[in-house]
Amino acid sequence: MGAIYLLRHGQASFGSNNYDQLSPMGQRQSRVLGEALRRRGVLPNVVISGTMQRHQETAAGALAGLELTKDLQPHPGVNEFDHENVIEVAQPRYADKLVMMGEMAASGDPRRAFQKFFQDAVSRWVGGNHDDEYQEPWSVFKLRCVSALEDLVQLTPPKGVTLVFTSGGTISVICAHLLGLNDAQAFTINWTLANAGITKILSGRDGLHLVSINEHAHLEGGEPGLLTYR
Repeated sequence: MGAIYLLRHGQASFGSNNYDQLSPMGQRQSRVLGEALRRRGVLPNVVISGTMQRHQETAAGALAGLELTKDLQPHPGVNEFDHENVIEVAQPRYADKLVMMGEMAASGDPRRAFQKFFQDAVSRWVGGNHDDEYQEPWSVFKLRCVSALEDLVQLTPPKGVTLVFTSGGTISVICAHLLGLNDAQAFTINWTLANAGITKILSGRDGLHLVSINEHAHLEGGEPGLLTYR
C-alpha cells in the first residue's frame, strides 16, 4: 500500500504584517517534524507542497530534519482557504488589521478573543447561507480538497510514500470526507490540529484508509513550547 502523509505547517506569524511566514517556533517545529519522520524510517518518493510560504518553509525545515534533498512539487489544491476573506466578510472593519488587532488586544487575551471570533466566522462560512459573499465558498473549497486528494493518490507510487505539506483546513476536509462526517463536524477536527502534526492515509486496491489523525508526540516531552495549535 502507498502512504500519504498530510503534514500541517509549523506555527505561522500571528499578529505580524506577514502571517504566512513561519514564526521562529514554526521553523523549529518543522525541523523537529522532519527528525521525527526520519526516526520512523520515512523515505519519501514524492514531496508535495501547497504554494503558500508557510507550506514551503515547513517543507524546507522538515527535509533538513530528514537529511534529504528533494524537489518540491507545488500543488495549489492543498492550499488553505482564504482566512482573511472569511474574517472580512464576517466583520468588514477587520479589513484593517490594525483595527482587528486593537480590538483583540483590548480584550486582554488577544489569542483567545481572535479564536472565538474566528470560530464564529468560519461557522458562518461553512453554513452555506452566504456563499455569494465569499471569494471561495465552503462548497468550492471542500470540492478542491477532495479533488486534490484524488491527485495525491495518483501521484503516490504503489508501496511508495508521499509527503504533503499543507494546512489544517485542508486536512480537516480530507479527514471528514474519509470518515463520512458532515460539514458542521468537519471543522471540529481543525480546531485541535497541532502545528507540524502528522496525519497518515494508506492507499491500496481496496481504497483509502485513514490510519492516524494529528499525531503530535514528537512535539511533547521535549523542548518547552513546541506544541502549538495556532
